[in-house]
Amino acid sequence: MKTKSGTWPRLRLWGSVLVLAAAAGCTSVQTTQSGVIGVERKQLMSASVPPAELQKAANQQYSQMMAEARKAGALDVDTAQVKRVQTITKRLIAQVGTFRPDAASWPWEVHVIRSDDVNAWAMPGGKMAVYTGLINKTKATDDELAAVLGHEMAHALREHSREQISQQMATQMGLSVLSAVTGVAAAGDLGAALTDVMFTLPNSRTHESEADLIGVELAARAGYDPRAAVTLWQKMASLSGGGGQPEFLSTHPSASTRIAELQRNAEKVMPLYEAAKR
Repeated sequence: MKTKSGTWPRLRLWGSVLVLAAAAGCTSVQTTQSGVIGVERKQLMSASVPPAELQKAANQQYSQMMAEARKAGALDVDTAQVKRVQTITKRLIAQVGTFRPDAASWPWEVHVIRSDDVNAWAMPGGKMAVYTGLINKTKATDDELAAVLGHEMAHALREHSREQISQQMATQMGLSVLSAVTGVAAAGDLGAALTDVMFTLPNSRTHESEADLIGVELAARAGYDPRAAVTLWQKMASLSGGGGQPEFLSTHPSASTRIAELQRNAEKVMPLYEAAKR
């Protein structure tokens, strides 16, 4: 569970109660198959966060954000750049069935937003965006863009947003029990919770690691060199210039352990890449 500094300050006093509430509100599920890369962690999902309702909220938010970008003259400005991103995404989508067959029929969509931010993201259900700051500042190759896009698609495949919201809902269940004593009320609807996990609260290191691993396998299966994930993350980390890292890396810095993990797992899926290139 991740919360902003100062949020729910009394939680530490009631930790055992909240653990019981979380256990009561969530069930263990396996959202994806493990693939060659071997992502097998089971996740706790709450019945209070139905996938269909979450995707509906995601679609509404995505439509609004794209409309705002269009109004600002920032949506899909560079035709060649958009075509490049969409071509790579299409090849990656063709491989998602390895991890979950149902995802092949998701209404995947990707747009390029003109922004200096070095960032990219994917909504539940496959609505995606890439910022021109990421493409231009890293001078990303097609293989490196495949690493970024595969990473974001992996977040959607693993339903990381739903998992985070489930944790929030479980916490709120506990808080509702305690509210009469603490004076703190459980708050937030599904749309607000989605906004929080997508654009305010960072992904956990576990989620980022899973997205890295699934991303390199998607890229390899699509015929993109999985080793490009290493060079891409190195490029993005170097953009800090001694200051703060790009938002994309805010909770998962390119430490030597991460680079080593990416290198090791890229080698594991190299046979997939070589087969796809034939």
